[in-house]
Amino acid sequence: MITTMRKVKYPAQFQYLDEIREFVAEVARKGGFSEKEVYSIQLAADEAASNIIEHAYAGVKNGSLEVSCGMQGDVITIILRDQGRPFNPDSVQPPNLKADLSDRQIGGLGIYLMRKLMDDVRYETSSRGNSLILIKRRN
Repeated sequence: MITTMRKVKYPAQFQYLDEIREFVAEVARKGGFSEKEVYSIQLAADEAASNIIEHAYAGVKNGSLEVSCGMQGDVITIILRDQGRPFNPDSVQPPNLKADLSDRQIGGLGIYLMRKLMDDVRYETSSRGNSLILIKRRN
């Protein structure tokens, strides 16, 4: 079981991304992650939150984003919960990074980054909303 899962609710607005990054960084640092790993965790959480704000809450003015973060041994778990439009990241094709910039599809890079930076990325949706779960093991 995760020792202490801290939970903070933010307005689903881009100006709160700094606070979200700092929140996950604090938990990661206390969990013994290196600064390089902390940066990767922050970047993944930033991409996840940005996608939720931009896509799940597109056109919604007062949405909220609940971020839970905790350590279990050498593993950090970050859960981002929203009540916005459901979206399954598994439905996005990986970007073709070798294609010419003008030929690349728009979108999908954030999900690609999350998957590269974290050990596991999961998505769940239910009548209570959507959950994006990011998991990283300390090296």
